[in-house]
Amino acid sequence: MLPCWPSRCCSVYSSVPIVAVAPSSGWLRKACRRLVGFVGLLLALGHAVAAAEYRPLPPAAPTGLGSDWLIYTPASNKLVLYLPGYHAPARAYYQWVNIRPGQPFRITFTARQQLTLFLDNQLVFRAPNTANYTLDLATLLPPGSKNTTHLLCVWHPEQSPNYASFANAAAPESKVGRTQGAGRWRPQPRLAGHEGENIFLCFLLLIGLLYGAIRTIYRPGFARIYELWSNAASEQNFLSRPTITWLNLLLVLIFSLSLGLLIVAIHTNVQSLVILRRLFAISESGLVLRVLTYAVLVAGFVLAKVVYLSLMGYIFNVSSLVLVQYREFVRSLLFMGLFLPIVMLLYLVLNQTWPEGVLLVSNGVVSLMLLATVFRVARTLHRRTSLLNLHLFSYLCTTEIIPLTVLLKLLVITS
Repeated sequence: MLPCWPSRCCSVYSSVPIVAVAPSSGWLRKACRRLVGFVGLLLALGHAVAAAEYRPLPPAAPTGLGSDWLIYTPASNKLVLYLPGYHAPARAYYQWVNIRPGQPFRITFTARQQLTLFLDNQLVFRAPNTANYTLDLATLLPPGSKNTTHLLCVWHPEQSPNYASFANAAAPESKVGRTQGAGRWRPQPRLAGHEGENIFLCFLLLIGLLYGAIRTIYRPGFARIYELWSNAASEQNFLSRPTITWLNLLLVLIFSLSLGLLIVAIHTNVQSLVILRRLFAISESGLVLRVLTYAVLVAGFVLAKVVYLSLMGYIFNVSSLVLVQYREFVRSLLFMGLFLPIVMLLYLVLNQTWPEGVLLVSNGVVSLMLLATVFRVARTLHRRTSLLNLHLFSYLCTTEIIPLTVLLKLLVITS
């Protein structure tokens, strides 16, 4: 009797001769049983190995804000990853956020006035003034919103928003947690200084070295300029000297660099702070260029004012007062500029512990410097010709008070 083979095997092995085996041979059955058991054991081991094989876990759902932002490219009609060193700054930055129902999504950021936030192309927030804000995006969603993934847009109508200041707000610690952990020491994270801090310190060091070198080389001329409250004879001697000299030009350039440095610090707020953060996301090279640009503008304003005074003096028929007024203007500015590096140093030192106050003090120093300059010029002109004359008072308003108002608006009120 022949063993029964499966039909599909018969078609394959039909040309192979089959040897008849007597059924009395029990060793064949035992071998088949052992073969089947061995195959089953191999299959079981294979399944076990496959089950124990390492499989990476799926990525966790994004929670909170990330550090990567997107910008819109009109050419491809897509949102692409923004690379600060490659793309030009934009006025709108985007990011996909995952807001789950019933869970807070708190963020903190520093915004200039009129900065707006959009969620899924719907306006949800507009900054009434320049300040630091903390918002819960979950409460700003439209009612009935079921989606968890939303498109956050940060937009400013006039300039590039400070997207780098957007961060996840720390969850408020419960009262029980504070009580239990009161007696336990916890390491406090150290706030890293902003990269612009080194640039500002280098500029301060350069200004100090320049002042020291000029004081060493031009000691008599330096002393004459900074003797503001000297006697009338010394003051008259200074006002009769030429204004455009190498010493005065060097001091004007140093003053321009000092004032430009302080203006950039006030407008950008270079420290990474809790209340106020930097308002412009710029690199170190961009920060240096900004300081130099402000310095050139200030120096141009100081040097070009003599042309403006000559024109106004010709119109008001007071050309004899132009040189005296300009010399007193330059002398007062150079004296006031001697204190600007000190104010800048205090700004960098105290900005982390007293940001609002030191910003107010810095703005106040710039305002007092401009007001004191106008007062000194008016005092000098009044000694020569009485300003009670309406004609001369109108000339003073045109040449000093109106430019002062414009400077206060540009340098102080906007910040």
